[in-house]
Amino acid sequence: MPDSESLAARAIDQLERLVAFDTTSRGSNLALIAYVEDQLAQLGVASRRVPNHDGAKANLLATIGPAVAGGVVLSGHTDVVPVDGQPWTSDPFVLTRRDDKLYGRGTCDMKGFLALALAAAPRLAAAPLKRPVHLAFSYDEEVGCLGAPDLIAEIAARVPAPAAVIVGEPTGMEAISGHKGIASFRVTVTGHEAHSSQTHLGVSANMAAIGLMARLVALSERLAREADPASPFTPKGATLTVGQVNGGTAVNILARECVFLFDLRTPPGMEPMAILADFLAEAAAVDAALKARFPECGVKVETRSLTPAFAPERDGAAEAFARRLAGDNGPQRVAPYAAEAGQFQGAGYSTVICGPGYIDQAHQPDEFVEISQMERGAQFMERLIEAMAED
Repeated sequence: MPDSESLAARAIDQLERLVAFDTTSRGSNLALIAYVEDQLAQLGVASRRVPNHDGAKANLLATIGPAVAGGVVLSGHTDVVPVDGQPWTSDPFVLTRRDDKLYGRGTCDMKGFLALALAAAPRLAAAPLKRPVHLAFSYDEEVGCLGAPDLIAEIAARVPAPAAVIVGEPTGMEAISGHKGIASFRVTVTGHEAHSSQTHLGVSANMAAIGLMARLVALSERLAREADPASPFTPKGATLTVGQVNGGTAVNILARECVFLFDLRTPPGMEPMAILADFLAEAAAVDAALKARFPECGVKVETRSLTPAFAPERDGAAEAFARRLAGDNGPQRVAPYAAEAGQFQGAGYSTVICGPGYIDQAHQPDEFVEISQMERGAQFMERLIEAMAED
């Protein structure tokens, strides 16, 4: 059996094990991290945890090969999105093969890439590498790319400067050289309860929140109108959506609290906080007005995430390297979603996104990755091993 075919088979076995770990972002990823540590330890590869603030989650960093500059980082997140309420036709945490597809939560986003990296690890450990391969597995990407900053700081502190970072988000094994950034916010409006017939005796948090959300709707419409028609993104410009609203207890009670969450996705070169300056000023004005009526009332705006955009590099080393490994001669591509690539780029690393599967399958019930994608990924890893052993 050719090496790439055996590597693909090993990767599918690894994917089965990885999918079995429920690493939904609201929970811990430590069981999966311990499994990866054990797999690497069996190869004589040391790894280092980079935990979160309470130790309930961790990033993992491992180096295979010599401790020299010029290596390649294989970056992937271990967490997955929830399956709650989705109409799955098979157990989302059991890898299920149907025809030419492998079903399970995280198969394409993005445990398929992690499985390929782990399947390649024995070959990497046995190869006469001239340059190292660094495995960088993060937590909480799906809730705002929260784990990557500490992981990147660990790489900067302990790893000789890598030449390229490959972030294995699902791209059909084609290089993507840019993505939008995402800034997400929680807005809490506190009112004063009273009977709904006695509006002069209270403040409805819902009514105040609706006014603020209306400002965001108007802003989203303006952003759509002002989008650069030459932008390579789809949608072309910045987008803003209110994704969650919770408020009130009964129809005849002035709401004591209303909480809403919104996100703003921006192409490279757009500053999210500058875009939101007028809204934040309006929120401050509403906060002052509510407090003037009842001191306990007000508006609180919290930043949940502020993930930078990833800008295409001119003659980017990582993109050129990934294209060579993938056999990709297509046009330059960008993605509308956010990922950890912008964080790596912001730390000074040449970065590219390339991994198995397609984003259209991500976050869906019956998420899947095609076996052919795992096979293409295996060929990519075989070429990586060869490249890192070259002088």
